[in-house]
Amino acid sequence: MKDKALLFINGDPPKTFPKPEEYGLIACTDGAFHYLKNLNFPLDNLDFISGDFDSHSGSDENVYEEKFIYTPDQDKTDFHKALEIIAEKGCKSVDVLGGSGGEQDHFLGNLTVAFGFKDLLNIKFYDEFSEYYFIPKNFIVNDVNGKMISLYPFPSVENITTTGLNWPLTKGNLSIASRIGTRNFAVEDEVSIEYEKGDLLIFIGRNYL
Repeated sequence: MKDKALLFINGDPPKTFPKPEEYGLIACTDGAFHYLKNLNFPLDNLDFISGDFDSHSGSDENVYEEKFIYTPDQDKTDFHKALEIIAEKGCKSVDVLGGSGGEQDHFLGNLTVAFGFKDLLNIKFYDEFSEYYFIPKNFIVNDVNGKMISLYPFPSVENITTTGLNWPLTKGNLSIASRIGTRNFAVEDEVSIEYEKGDLLIFIGRNYL
């Protein structure tokens, strides 16, 4: 898909890679560039590498200099700056690998950055445990029977109703200060979620049962 991007950032490296032909653009931050080299990812598939490059060797710059986009702004994270470039290049969807793991403040920061772009880009994170992303106020996901489903308010959600979950909600409220909806699981192939106000992250795990 020409409007879909794949972005590697500097969390836990993925153990497997999606097919490059599924994406119109493939990019990484300079921190992720190191693990892609170590994992023998085909670096020629990268369209750009963004960051301040303070940890790169001269040999890296000589070989891949034409792919480097220098982004020295210290008021934004490398993830934020990479998303800005991806949006400028016309992509509408981004699959993100390496968004979790390592230092947990980075993980929380990545979620906050994605929240800021949620009306501009369809961002989905993938790691070894789950996929996760912000969802609209009326949402249906299929083929999830037996999978862990966690609902995380960001920071609150009002009047949420779900179907297809082991512990359903009916006109309930979620808040990080009082009640969240983690560690539920799907008992049907289709799960529907509706809520009236707020913002909500969904985490879809591997088979729960």
